[in-house]
Amino acid sequence: MKPNKQDQNELIGLLMKEYQGNESELKIVTEFQNEYASSRAVWWYTRDSFVYRLVNKALRVRNVEMIFLMRNIIRNVYEQLRANQFKKRAVVYRGQMMSEIEMKTLRKSIGNIISLNSFLSTSLNRRVAETFLRQSVVSCSSDDHVGVIFEIEADPRVICDVNGDNRRPFAQIDELSYYGDEAEILFMVGSIFRLGSIRQDDSLGDMRIWTIRMRLCRDDENDLKTLYDHMKNKITRAEMNLMSLGLTMWKMGKFDLAEKYYRQFLTELPSNDPSLSKLYQRFGLVANSKGEYDRSLEWYEKSLEIMMKTRPSDYVNIGNTHNNIGGVHRNKGDSLRALESYNRALSLFKEANDENHPNMASFYGNIGGVYSAEKKYLEALDLYEKSLAIQKKYLPTDHPDLGLSYNNIGTVHDLLNDYDLALDYYERSLKIRLKSLPSQHPDIATSYRNMGLVYEDKSELEQALTLMNKSKIIYKVALPVNHPYLLLIKNDIRRVEDKTKREK
Repeated sequence: MKPNKQDQNELIGLLMKEYQGNESELKIVTEFQNEYASSRAVWWYTRDSFVYRLVNKALRVRNVEMIFLMRNIIRNVYEQLRANQFKKRAVVYRGQMMSEIEMKTLRKSIGNIISLNSFLSTSLNRRVAETFLRQSVVSCSSDDHVGVIFEIEADPRVICDVNGDNRRPFAQIDELSYYGDEAEILFMVGSIFRLGSIRQDDSLGDMRIWTIRMRLCRDDENDLKTLYDHMKNKITRAEMNLMSLGLTMWKMGKFDLAEKYYRQFLTELPSNDPSLSKLYQRFGLVANSKGEYDRSLEWYEKSLEIMMKTRPSDYVNIGNTHNNIGGVHRNKGDSLRALESYNRALSLFKEANDENHPNMASFYGNIGGVYSAEKKYLEALDLYEKSLAIQKKYLPTDHPDLGLSYNNIGTVHDLLNDYDLALDYYERSLKIRLKSLPSQHPDIATSYRNMGLVYEDKSELEQALTLMNKSKIIYKVALPVNHPYLLLIKNDIRRVEDKTKREK
């Protein structure tokens, strides 16, 4: 997305507030406001100022709001790196302190892929890396940190496509940098490396240090590439705007942020804009996910009203809206109205002779959910299997929708008292969700809760409590305090704790 004046003003306003009373920083903020240019992005990023501190922190902790406001700088740095792509194989170094916990994780990951969610600054000169490490040792007050030198082999030939272009370039930035004498090589956000070895075979003065050897990888060495490309293609088919950003936030489980971007987009649209029906539908998705069911229905009805007036033959979007409305009724416990809406969606696709449409998977899955609630378990299982078969035709093996289908099938087996089979499907679902969703996504919490319920049924109460507490931790971060799911998990934990006490 291209930057606009509103975002730039919001960023400067945040910076002025952040550094209120700090004259030296405010002076740099004013200089940035008046003099920033895309041709000096790397210069600004490498300068000791708020730019690299805020960009790095936002990327590291995935602060989407700050990444969004600073996207222009990130993109400009990318463009400068791409224009100055390093042309030959290089071995580069980086010195830093690392916690024992991080080191333990890395030592378990030898041979695996590592993707970095921030820029990576390195040097062609090992002595520069050692100097930075010495400085880090002096400033590090913690006892549980160790000194490491990253030794990275980077060959531009393995990462460029057939046109010689690279989505994650690396470049020597001496002539672009604020500091021009460090033989610095800067890698783009999202660069992928294979971890080769970790050895404590060097010393730096009195200190023993670890050497971590890595190699820059091609995109196709990443086992999530198929899923990544599938998701990216679905997003980039649409226009890059606040609505597509909001949908990505919703899929990541960041419901408040999705709503914020939708509201911002709403203020930019005229009252007769054709995008309104889709935007109202997105508001409905968010409200439903937040447990605001009546509000969700209002948004869906507004969306449907516009579509019936302007695009009455658009069976795909009209059918999807009926399907979504059914989901809200189901969440409200009204199975009859839910089934009515789902069947309406189903019949629209059948009338259009589009029974192999990928959306049919969702319809079958949702109707299966109603049958499951009505204790028609075999009918539910049949529909869930139908849904899964369609998804396997269209989706990569690690897609979250497959995780949902495995979860649904597991639920039916649990209700049929096939506990081991239920756990098998829940574990398949959890494996996909852990791989393809953010770590605090509510769907992951749902998997933990469902597995906990099975262990409760099996009278393995300690294991049940462990899983339910994992679920609660995620729900508390991801959902509003009064969300029904949060209330359910608290009741589950209380019930299992009471059973545990009685057993003692």
